[in-house]
Amino acid sequence: MAHAPAQHEHVSVVQQDGVMEIRIQRPDRKNALTHGMYDALTAALIAADTDPAVRVALIAGTDDCFTAGNDMVEFLQNPPTGDDSPVMRFLAQLLNQEKPLIAAVNGPAVGVGTTMLLHCDLVYCARGARLQMPFVSLGLCPEAGASMLLPMIMGHPRAAELLMLAEPFSGEEAVALGLANAVFEDADYLAEARQKARRLAAQPPASVRLTKAFMRGPMRDAVAAHMKLEGDNFLARLSSPEAREAMTAFMEKRKPDFSRFS
Repeated sequence: MAHAPAQHEHVSVVQQDGVMEIRIQRPDRKNALTHGMYDALTAALIAADTDPAVRVALIAGTDDCFTAGNDMVEFLQNPPTGDDSPVMRFLAQLLNQEKPLIAAVNGPAVGVGTTMLLHCDLVYCARGARLQMPFVSLGLCPEAGASMLLPMIMGHPRAAELLMLAEPFSGEEAVALGLANAVFEDADYLAEARQKARRLAAQPPASVRLTKAFMRGPMRDAVAAHMKLEGDNFLARLSSPEAREAMTAFMEKRKPDFSRFS
């Protein structure tokens, strides 16, 4: 494989046969995402879109985990503050990505590890994948357009279970709900995703990009506006008493107590 320059010690970028493979690699912290990692992921996606040799981007984690979401220690010490924060730039790039994006998901895919899949064109899960969006449980609100896109995909009642009750779900359930294309054995999921990426890279590239633009275009402005609304409220919620209680309890490894809130 020909290696593209790595953007970050925990984000690797490898390019071959028209496919840019972006790997989140911080296994000792379950691939929890830092500001620097978000910047590296954004830079890789931009590079994929602007490099004529790249036709498809594939994002994956390590052997036992996709990503546990935000690094909570850094998140609490240095929370995002606006649209120009690393996580917001990453989400905006996902929305605006012109070339097809494939995700290969295994193990935990928490928070943004699940919501980013809404902006991928093809999603393949390992049988051991475990997805979850615990925003409400942390005193926050959904992001990445999830509160708009999930009800559209699966209907309000099931989306409410996933967002309001923060219920975890499997790769098989993700397929049944319309969030993923297929589930493969844990030993096979990445090879299968790579094979799909190679197949897609062999398609006529301009036709693929145009088709993606047609599929995403009608809702792009509405999704962007909703992501902005979610993002503004998410940032405001970070300093809320509910969020402080939830995150303090998380760090102290105890159950949060929301009984005093109304």
